[in-house]
Amino acid sequence: MTTIRLKIEESTKFQEIEITIKCPELDERLSRLIQQINQMMYSFTVTQDDAVYSIQSSDVLYIETVDNASFLYTQEDVYESELKLYEFENQLKNTRFLRVSKHMIVNTSKIESVRALLNGRFEATLENGEMIIVNRHYAKIFRKHFLG
Repeated sequence: MTTIRLKIEESTKFQEIEITIKCPELDERLSRLIQQINQMMYSFTVTQDDAVYSIQSSDVLYIETVDNASFLYTQEDVYESELKLYEFENQLKNTRFLRVSKHMIVNTSKIESVRALLNGRFEATLENGEMIIVNRHYAKIFRKHFLG
C-alpha cells in the first residue's frame, strides 16, 4: 500500500486554495478521498419555514422527492429546495452521493451499516438511525460504489 504524505503550505500570498494530488496511480482509497473533497465544495440554497439557508452538501444525509418537491435531510432538520432530483444528481457527480431509488439520492459517507434484503434490495442505516431502502434497480451500482 502506497504511503500518503500530506503537505500544507500556508501563506497570505495565496489568493485561493489549490489542492494537487501527485500519485503513481489512482487507487480506490484515493478516489474516495477525491470524492470527499469534491463533496465539500458544494452548498445548496434551501428553505425552511419561509427562511432561506445555505447548507453544505457534506451535512446532507439524503435528498428525497415527494409530490414533485425536493427535501434535503440533515442530522437535525429537513429543508426544501426548488431543484429536481436529476439536477442534484448532476451537481453531485464524483461525490459520495448516489441514486438509490427513483425518488432518493443518499450520501454514502453517512451510511453506518448495510443489510441485504430479499429481491436484490439493500437496507442502509444512516448515522441518525434512519433506514433507507436501496431499490434493486440501483443495487448493482450501490454495491460497487459503497461496498467496493
